[in-house]
Amino acid sequence: MTAVARRLPCALRLVKVHVPPISRPLSTSHAFGKTSTLEDPPRGNEPKTPGREPPAPPPQEGENLQKNTASASFLGTTKRLPEFNLTDKVVLVSGAARGLGLTQAEALLEAGATVYALDRLPEPSPDFYRVQKRAAEELGTTFYYRQIDVRDVDGLNKIVASIGDKHGRMDGLIAAAGIQQETTALEYTAKDANMMFEINITGVFMTAQAVAKQMIRFGNGGSIAMIASMSAHVANRGLICPAYNASKAGVLQLAKNLASEWGQYGIRVNTISPGYIVTAMVEELFRLYPERRTEWPAQNMLGKLSKPEDFRGAAVFLLSPASSYMTGADMRIDGGHASW
Repeated sequence: MTAVARRLPCALRLVKVHVPPISRPLSTSHAFGKTSTLEDPPRGNEPKTPGREPPAPPPQEGENLQKNTASASFLGTTKRLPEFNLTDKVVLVSGAARGLGLTQAEALLEAGATVYALDRLPEPSPDFYRVQKRAAEELGTTFYYRQIDVRDVDGLNKIVASIGDKHGRMDGLIAAAGIQQETTALEYTAKDANMMFEINITGVFMTAQAVAKQMIRFGNGGSIAMIASMSAHVANRGLICPAYNASKAGVLQLAKNLASEWGQYGIRVNTISPGYIVTAMVEELFRLYPERRTEWPAQNMLGKLSKPEDFRGAAVFLLSPASSYMTGADMRIDGGHASW
C-alpha cells in the first residue's frame, strides 16, 4: 500500500502540452449540412499545406442516390434497415384478396418476403394482379393466391403444409380474414352469431394453428399477427355490432394465450387493432349512412379516418426481427379513438 501511495503524486502531475494557435476561424454546423465560418476567410489565395491535397468538392445533388440505386435493384435489400428485412421469408396473409389484407401483403413483398394470399373468393380483386406483377418485375419476389375458406380446417392445413413442403420453411402469418354484421343485440340470430365467431375467432385460431405447426416442424420460429380492432377495446358509438366486437375481443385474448404456449418454439403472436378504415365496403356504408362520414372522424383525436396504407408499417414491423422481443401484445392504431 505504501509503495502505491508514493507513486500517486507522480501520476497526478500536470503535463503541459503546447497547443498551436488556431490559424483558421472556427466554424459552426447547420442542420442543412452546410458550414459557415464565424469570420469569412479570404478565397482563392489560401496557402496550401505541403503534402496535402485540398478537400474534394461535395458530390452533386442526386449523385449518391444514383450510386445507391445502382447497388440495389429492388426494395428489401439487406443494406437498408436490416432488422425490417424479410428477404427469403415465407409469409401467409389470410383475407388478402382485397382491402387491408392485400395492402399489408404488398408491404411484406416490398420488404422482400415471398407471400401467399389466402381467401375464400374464387378470384382475387383486380388489384391483386397489379401487386403480383409488381412483385415479380420490381421487387424480385413472388405473390401467390390460394383459395380457401378458413372454416375448412382440413383444406386449410393441407394448403399450409404444401406451402411448407415447397419452400422448406414457414416464417409468418397475418390473419386478416374476417366478416362484419351490423344488427342489434335483440335481433341477432344464433346462426348469424355463430358464423361471426366461426370466421372471426375460430377461423383465426385454426389458421394460426396450421401455420404454427409448420413453424415448429422446421424449427425456425416465426411471427404471427392477428387483426383485431379498436372495437375489441370499446363499444362503438352509433355502430351496432355486438357479435363483431365480441369476436375481436376474443382475438386479443386468443393471441395472448397462443403467445404464452408457443414462445418456447420461438413463435411470437401479437395483434393489430385498427380504427375505422375507409375501404370500398365502408364507402358503400357511407352511401347508406352519410352522417357517419363526418361523425366517425370527429370521434378520434386526429379528426380523420384511416386508409389501409396506414397499417403497412405495422405489418412489416410485427413480422420482422424489428419486433423480436414483442409477443402477447396489441398495437392499437386508431387515431386515439379509444384514448379519450
